[in-house]
Amino acid sequence: MVDTQHPESPETEMSPGPTIRVMANAHDVDEREGIAPASTVAPIAMEFADDEVVFALDSLSCYYGDFRAVRDITLSVPTNRITAIIGPSGCGKSTLLRSFNRMNDLVDGARIEGRILYHGVDLYADGVDAVEVRRRIGMVFQKPNPFPKSIYDNVAFGPRVAGFRGDMDTLVEESLRRAALWDEVKDKLRAPGTALSGGQQQRLCIARAIAVEPDVILMDEPCSALDPIATLRIEELMHELKENYTIVIVTHNMQQAARASDVTAFLTMGEDRAGYLVEMAPTHKLFTTPGSRMTEDYITGRFG
Repeated sequence: MVDTQHPESPETEMSPGPTIRVMANAHDVDEREGIAPASTVAPIAMEFADDEVVFALDSLSCYYGDFRAVRDITLSVPTNRITAIIGPSGCGKSTLLRSFNRMNDLVDGARIEGRILYHGVDLYADGVDAVEVRRRIGMVFQKPNPFPKSIYDNVAFGPRVAGFRGDMDTLVEESLRRAALWDEVKDKLRAPGTALSGGQQQRLCIARAIAVEPDVILMDEPCSALDPIATLRIEELMHELKENYTIVIVTHNMQQAARASDVTAFLTMGEDRAGYLVEMAPTHKLFTTPGSRMTEDYITGRFG
């Protein structure tokens, strides 16, 4: 959704900015903090071409009040690929994901330290419109959450709020086609979105997200409430969508991460309960020859 009352200033215009090169690396654990011995974490570096980086995180820490949920994460997210974030429950995966489009701003006491650059623009800089951030960086949640409206109105809602003046029927159809849902609902567009099956509802939420033409789609465990067939359909859809969108997904399902993603980041947490990055690598490499013993132990089920 676009805030038409607060156009972006030239200083914070969110168009592709200066070239970025960020090294994605494991967290260098400080033994003085009593968190974990540094020797258990093998640094992993990933380099992307300057024009391939969508997000660049620099020493990002996320807090809820005095509690630090995520600490000192430095990584980069490549464009038009699927990046999976995995790790044990409570390690801050969803907190990290929600920081990408400032959803955590809606939580009392939430704040960050460090920086998140989006195409070179600091998302948390003064003057950056959080509403515009969320239009460009859409979110699909764990549980399908269609509005209590018709299928048509669910998809049309965002464009209407944004002041869309084009052919709404065409936009709704294109969005549903891109979400691989059109053929299943084209004859019942005025039916309630809540009447669809769980898998269809999740694809409706994806259609709703892409109707406002985002650049990035964030997915927070989008298949956790779905059956295996619906899960496979969502994964197939993700591969189709990455031709036009960058996708970042949080998942507890390591098989899903291995099947569906191009790049995987593994987070865990220390004794302070703050999540930190252990390793980020191409998915096939992380799951076959991980660079960290901690990663190997997690993906083989020794902990987590």
